[in-house]
Amino acid sequence: MSNTDSTHGGFTAEERAAMKDHAKELKTAARRSSRADKAAEAERDVLAKIAEMQDSDRIMAERVHAVITASAPTLAPKLWYGMPAYALDGKVVCFFQSAEKFKGRYATLGFSDQAKLDDGTMWAAGFALTEVTADVEARIGALVKQAVS
Repeated sequence: MSNTDSTHGGFTAEERAAMKDHAKELKTAARRSSRADKAAEAERDVLAKIAEMQDSDRIMAERVHAVITASAPTLAPKLWYGMPAYALDGKVVCFFQSAEKFKGRYATLGFSDQAKLDDGTMWAAGFALTEVTADVEARIGALVKQAVS
């Protein structure tokens, strides 16, 4: 019996690819020597991943990267499941997911449970991005600052 759909074990091809990316990221990080080397290589990996993106996603990812690194210099860029992510003490706080990654109609700026965005009993942990304007940059900067406060 052949499986004609794109899922195996409940995961889509894109999800399986993301898991393979993550396994590769962990192996690569384990091989790096000093903490400074690891940080420099991790940022190069993020910039290389951004450079591989399609034009609209790449342009947004470049701007998001610039805003996050300027607004929260304590966050360290790293790859996370093949996506540019930003971590505090090794734990991912936020990430950029291109629209292409999971064949979505928009890119996403997501925040993990490490982000200090709590606002009552319900708050947003992900934001759809179709364009990064000056207003969007300001909002991202404010969110990232709050996330690490």
